[in-house]
Amino acid sequence: MADVNAYARDVLAFVEAHAHYAPYVAFLLAFCESLVIVSLFIPATFVLLGLSPVIAASGMPLLPVWAATAAGAALGDSVSYWIGFRLKGSARQCWPLNRFAGALERGERFFLRYGIWGVFLGRFSGPLRAIVPLIAGMFAMPQFQFQMVNITSAMLWALVMLGPGAAVVKALGY
Repeated sequence: MADVNAYARDVLAFVEAHAHYAPYVAFLLAFCESLVIVSLFIPATFVLLGLSPVIAASGMPLLPVWAATAAGAALGDSVSYWIGFRLKGSARQCWPLNRFAGALERGERFFLRYGIWGVFLGRFSGPLRAIVPLIAGMFAMPQFQFQMVNITSAMLWALVMLGPGAAVVKALGY
């Protein structure tokens, strides 16, 4: 946990010193957070939650950071969907996915139970965030449906990640 805290402090210190890079950092963090397997190794949620107060205190507008966060999340899920669509059932045997059989099974049960709503709701669950799009691709969910839910949920998720911190800073008058 100490490494995660140090990582978060370093990223937030960088954004504080270079606020103009905030949209790019937010995009990259959201992309990694939504990309299958990569999301397990890059703890972006904590940093994204801490990013908005830093941005709001700097006076930078939140809209570009929100848009970049939503775009990164949607792109990460799109890549995960594409991987699942290309690999289909063989994804379960591919390294490194074969190391996460339990997560794939949970994601599959969730997707099969909730369908299109599973893609939307999965965005808001850390363990399912990057797995459900992979499963949606494996089960050949129509791409148009997937992208509509993917983009909508990414926009709302980005607001949930960034909005509260920015609102607190504004309310405190910083």
